[in-house]
Amino acid sequence: MSGETHLWLIRHAPVDGPRGVIHGPDAPADVSDAAAFAALKTRLPPGAHAVCSPARRTRQTALTLGLDPVEEAAFREQDFGAWTGRRHNDLTTELGDAYQAFWKSPASNRPPGGESFVDQIDRARDGLSRLPAGEAVLVVHSGTIRAVLAIALDLAPDNALRFVIDPLSLTRIDRLDAGWRVGSVNQRWWE
Repeated sequence: MSGETHLWLIRHAPVDGPRGVIHGPDAPADVSDAAAFAALKTRLPPGAHAVCSPARRTRQTALTLGLDPVEEAAFREQDFGAWTGRRHNDLTTELGDAYQAFWKSPASNRPPGGESFVDQIDRARDGLSRLPAGEAVLVVHSGTIRAVLAIALDLAPDNALRFVIDPLSLTRIDRLDAGWRVGSVNQRWWE
């Protein structure tokens, strides 16, 4: 694909639900922080192509930002399979060493019935290949943003998992004809 694409990657608002849970796609967003949404909205380019994952929380976040996003399954969060909807503490207690072993190499390991972070990177690469040139706002998940950073920076998947991506943060990446440029990661202006 020719032409530059300027990516405005936004992590969805915090999940409106219990902490410590591997949330599924139906988990709602807490969109009550009007100041954060207002500050973020001023940073976004007008008329950009808007995309969100199929998850309820990304759509709610996008709509609160005044966007009319197209859903793109390639940008969904990593599928944690049988662990989805479960608490990390409960999984640690129930599975013990097996659960701890997963986290020793989380990029390449797959939860039961789920996918690895490496799989997520492959999906994100496919989704990026279909984005048009120009401005694109993607309201997605922390894992999706880490996957795009892995692609842009040619990082080993385990290294890309080191990035902190906060709710409602903005990461700016440009896909240029000659490669990638990362402008910023995890920006938050309203705190």
